[in-house]
Amino acid sequence: MCRSIKTLRPPQLAEEATEEEIRAAALQYVRKVSGFRAPAAHNREAFERAVDAVAAATAELLGTLEVRGRPATG
Repeated sequence: MCRSIKTLRPPQLAEEATEEEIRAAALQYVRKVSGFRAPAAHNREAFERAVDAVAAATAELLGTLEVRGRPATG
């Protein structure tokens, strides 16, 4: 769907993904799904809640994944 979203799990990153990288990926995902680059004022709150939810789900996922035998850090 969104080929330009950066992979945030090792071994793509030398270290763990930052909160900023997770939020940027979430924002890009919500933009793609909603079809809006920037929402209108009446949609801004829903848009931001969606970005927050996707970022939280992404952080949880990354914190519980085991990658090539590496134990989960979360």
